[in-house]
Amino acid sequence: MPTDSHKHSFASSTISRKGVSDKTGPMKGVPMTFDFSTKGLLRVRHLRFKRLWLAFGLLLISGVTYASIASVPAQVTSLVYNDKLTHVAVYACLMGWFSQIFQHDLTRIIFVILLSAMGIGIEFIQAATPTRNFEVLDMIANTSGVILAWALAYTWVGTILWRVEKFVFGQRSAEAF
Repeated sequence: MPTDSHKHSFASSTISRKGVSDKTGPMKGVPMTFDFSTKGLLRVRHLRFKRLWLAFGLLLISGVTYASIASVPAQVTSLVYNDKLTHVAVYACLMGWFSQIFQHDLTRIIFVILLSAMGIGIEFIQAATPTRNFEVLDMIANTSGVILAWALAYTWVGTILWRVEKFVFGQRSAEAF
């Protein structure tokens, strides 16, 4: 029999831990839960400007894709301090962005898979271009960034967009909670 401090079921996996909650963010003291059901996968009730944030996210994906395939001038590559850290940071930003918009756990897992596949696929595309190189370490860095941001999404970092809306536009953005 599951105890109060640890519950688990298949359809909607819920793990609650005593003391794990966000008292100030949109979760407002709700215990940490993991929901793998298919209900509400694309629901975005916590953000007021969800379409704007989604459009910006798609713009980010387009920019990363273009920058990954286009030839890079030598001046730009000399500015990059560490290529692998850049890969981690860029893919962490992508995953971080979408994990703030979509808070459903299964949706976040889907984004982990899609963005990791994007990072791997872009490396194969780079292998076919004369100006870019295929690197397995880039694939690992891309996927590492995605996983890092996925984990951070369950901390205060996952509420930055909500906090920006709350700060700039007041309480209205948090009415769903």
